Amino acid sequence: MSAADDGKIDPAIVADLFEKHAEELRRFLIGVLRDGQLANDVVQAAFTKMVERGHETKEETRKAWLFRVAYNEALVVRRRQATGRNVLERVAWSVAQQQAGPEDPLVRDESIEQVRAAIGKLPAEQGRVVRMRIYEEKTFAVIAEELKIPLGTALGRMRTALMKLKKLLQDE
Repeated sequence: MSAADDGKIDPAIVADLFEKHAEELRRFLIGVLRDGQLANDVVQAAFTKMVERGHETKEETRKAWLFRVAYNEALVVRRRQATGRNVLERVAWSVAQQQAGPEDPLVRDESIEQVRAAIGKLPAEQGRVVRMRIYEEKTFAVIAEELKIPLGTALGRMRTALMKLKKLLQDE
């Protein structure tokens, strides 16, 4: 193992790994995530973990380690995205189902209005992430970039907002 004096991997080794494998890793992640911006974020996360934990790896397995870490990070991103979409759809659907049959357009419109009103009750930073994701259909990577926050923060705000929305709508 090549590690610096502080127990961390030598930055030159990480730079060399980035130069050799970053583009291949990015292409792999685009196949997994279907989003170039998210793929870039996950590549950065994988190399960040290499900086933090790379001293624990063997030289001959570092490429495989990077791909495994990146794949796991990509799966986390996909799960968070799916959870956000599913929760909002289920909340809107359950509100409509509680009030009347699914064929009633007035009930559907009322449910949509209840969801909008509930979004208005969220803290500003959470409401903004929800509106950017749902109404503007922006990816979390774009939201994070525009708000100048880490991707994980954007995902966390969305998840917290969705939990609050569910509670607000169930209380009504």
